[in-house]
Amino acid sequence: MQESEFSLAIIDYVIIVGFILSITLLGLYFSKRASKSTSDFFLGGRSLPWWLAGTSMVATTFAADTPLAVTELIRQSGIAGNWMWWNMLAGGMLTTFFFARYWRRANIITDVELINIRYSGKEARFLRGFRAVYMGMFINALVISWVNLALITLLQVFFGISPAESLWYALGAMLIVYLYSGFSGLLGVVYTDFVQFIVAMTGSIILAVLVVNSDQVGGIDGLKAALPKESLSFFPTITGEDGSAGTVLALGLGSFLAMILLPWWNSWYPGAEPGGGGYVAQRMMSAKDEKNAVYANLYFQIAHYCIRPWPWVLVGLSALVLYPDITEARMGYVLAMKDFLPVGFKGLLLAAFFAAYMSTTASQLNWGTSYIINDFYKPFIKPDANERQLVITSRIAVFVMILVALFVTSKVQSIAGVWNFLLQTGAGLGLVLILRWYWWRVSAWSEIAATIAPFVGYSFTQFVLAPYVDESWGKPIIEDPSGFVFTLVFTAVVWLTVTFLTPATDKQVLKDFYQRIKPAGNWKPFVEPGEPKNGSMWQLLVCWLSAIAMAYSILFTTGSLVFKEWSDALMYFSIFVVSTLLVKYFSSRIKIFE
Repeated sequence: MQESEFSLAIIDYVIIVGFILSITLLGLYFSKRASKSTSDFFLGGRSLPWWLAGTSMVATTFAADTPLAVTELIRQSGIAGNWMWWNMLAGGMLTTFFFARYWRRANIITDVELINIRYSGKEARFLRGFRAVYMGMFINALVISWVNLALITLLQVFFGISPAESLWYALGAMLIVYLYSGFSGLLGVVYTDFVQFIVAMTGSIILAVLVVNSDQVGGIDGLKAALPKESLSFFPTITGEDGSAGTVLALGLGSFLAMILLPWWNSWYPGAEPGGGGYVAQRMMSAKDEKNAVYANLYFQIAHYCIRPWPWVLVGLSALVLYPDITEARMGYVLAMKDFLPVGFKGLLLAAFFAAYMSTTASQLNWGTSYIINDFYKPFIKPDANERQLVITSRIAVFVMILVALFVTSKVQSIAGVWNFLLQTGAGLGLVLILRWYWWRVSAWSEIAATIAPFVGYSFTQFVLAPYVDESWGKPIIEDPSGFVFTLVFTAVVWLTVTFLTPATDKQVLKDFYQRIKPAGNWKPFVEPGEPKNGSMWQLLVCWLSAIAMAYSILFTTGSLVFKEWSDALMYFSIFVVSTLLVKYFSSRIKIFE
């Protein structure tokens, strides 16, 4: 199909401008409350109900890049390519049942501040400052850069803007976000997130319906007839050895198992941190209480993995039929928007993309700045700063973050490539982030080692093993997990060795941490005589496994219904019923939702 000429009608412009103006005014409405303190600016006064905190998490992960990245994965590997992020569900559910209450109970402003109450010594002080800058500036700039890349792709396809000009438009878009996020703090972010998520999902669904039912695609039946069966499979084609087959993900059984069993608990990734963290922890710490924190995270996992993907998947599959020869895979989604949306709907879909962009960018700016101010500026630069000074400095820091992110955007080429980089350079760190809650012997040295080691392991696989031993070591995890597994094992050996060769955390710090959090696990030296055990680990484990089955069954039931696979839908729905009953029964026994 040839690219059509693009034009916007007056109604399209009215919708876009009206939406941006409404969102900006809604965000600014909360600016006065955000000025009271850093707790109000970064945590909304710890007043969020579960549905608002959970929707904000989902909206943050639904950026302008997400449909484009899913389209890219589908063009490379079919539906099964989405296991690159579907495999992180287990880690998200682990947070729901094992960590959500702890984050709210910790009563801290950022997840990096946990270092201050969990560890001791100069090494803890160094770790807090390092992670504040590393997460708040470097990682945050990377995340915003791939979100900007999606926006730039949209602008180039729709308006014929050059890459250099697109950077200026991206700067303008970030400044619009700054108008409300830089002044309204988290409250403005989460309330605008709620509106933006509704608009973005509505737009995604409308586009999927229009594209799939177009004459060129011919509905679901036409889509199924035009594509190989394997590319429509929810699972990879299992082969005797790893190999790619066009739009089919073909993996050896060992590789597939490694992909779904290893990353979620070992690899750090924004929004899917093992044990929680980042903006997910921020939203849980912003909840009214522990119950709302748990519900918020459970809702987030279901909405993130089960509710959102299918409209994107359908457009991504249709793009294979409509645009078989495009060179940039992510362009398929944007071309579908350009070619199939009638007047008015173009404005709505562009507004939906801007909504997704603004939501993620606002959250990332607020979250990243919280590290810079709470965990670097306040403890290291100006310890005597009052709350008013900290809020003013936060607003300046948000603007600086915009400039850094714009620079990084100019260097990024591939959305999926950045995803893979973060997964690979976080391999092995996740286990430390989990165990620091459940094993007293984990120290600041353990976390420092687990943060640095993946970069060493990843560099070794890319620049030594891949060029001189076997090229498979340098491939993305979705194609071959060999390099990832090497880095994971290397990191585990390094941090465990460091843990036992370095001093333990100060006993009084560990005792205070235990008394504040009351974690389960190996804390025997700090449990008072006669003190009851903190929860039933095996019942939490059953809840967690059942919730994973419940979420995947929702995902695959929906997909089976979409593709008119009725017997598969019945099978997955049966799994959903059983797993939901198990979650309800065991969660009531341990009162996880009370």
